[in-house]
Amino acid sequence: MAGRTFFWVNAALAALLVILAVVSLMVGPAGLSWRTALQGLFGGEGPAGIIVRDIRLPRTLLALAIGATLGLSGAALQGLLRNPLAEPALFGAPQAAAAASAAVIGFGFASAVSLMVPLAGILGALVSIGGLVAIAGRRASLTVTLLAGLALASFAGAMTALVLNLAPNPYVALEIAFWLLGSLEDRSTDHLTIAAPFFVASWILLAANARAYRALTLGEDAAASLGVDLRRVRAMVVVGVALGVGAAVAITGSISFVGLVAPHLVRRAAGSDPARVLLPGALAGSALLTLADITVRAIPAADELRVGVVTALIGVPFFLAMIFSERRMLEGAPS
Repeated sequence: MAGRTFFWVNAALAALLVILAVVSLMVGPAGLSWRTALQGLFGGEGPAGIIVRDIRLPRTLLALAIGATLGLSGAALQGLLRNPLAEPALFGAPQAAAAASAAVIGFGFASAVSLMVPLAGILGALVSIGGLVAIAGRRASLTVTLLAGLALASFAGAMTALVLNLAPNPYVALEIAFWLLGSLEDRSTDHLTIAAPFFVASWILLAANARAYRALTLGEDAAASLGVDLRRVRAMVVVGVALGVGAAVAITGSISFVGLVAPHLVRRAAGSDPARVLLPGALAGSALLTLADITVRAIPAADELRVGVVTALIGVPFFLAMIFSERRMLEGAPS
């Protein structure tokens, strides 16, 4: 029965993604019917074809890929750390990507929609990986690795604040601030091409350790006795999260809570096996981010609402509900 439920949950999420993708192609300043959107997607000529293929399709594909990356990263970290509150910003790569991208904008090397911004952000994420390995050491425990990641995240946050302070004029600082809120507006196929190799590498590294996440539910000693190389697994997860989430932040700016919320939405269907959360967690992440991006385009406003704002508005209540649920469990436990 559990296997059948798991199958139908994945099938339902996949069907939902198809529906959301079509809706994403329809929604925008120039609304299109689903027939017109599909005709434009599959070779239709005229304005509809240009709007769908050149503007909305790259944006939709980026939402799907970035949401999947965030959801998979959150599920993998929660499995590695055996902590349902773990999320992809733990190791400093998103903050480093944001700092590098902000520096490119702030010092006048490129505008917020230039391809130099994601390239700089990805480079920043890669530098943070190297810094994490250098600080923590190749044989560091998970605790030391987390502390090193938090230190790098704090440093990167301070660098972003420094860039904002040193911005040559308030308009540049405002551009950086809006970019940091997270948005898929004005993203193109070039952005997708730049980020796709990092997303794919991240997915491979994180999914390859599914057996290790399952073994870790028994504890680190038991997992090691079952043949799990804990140092190798930690390194692969850290690099996988840094590559995927760093590339995502470099493309869109900061998008919070998707990596935390998505695995929890599907955890009941997966049961107590963290390896079974990976695929539905990725699908749920894609659905959440695509839905949030549709929402920001559907809301009438002089300037498009930032998708990072919408994901935070969804994620914070969910996060608080998790905290209160955990507190009730602790209060109800016998002393």
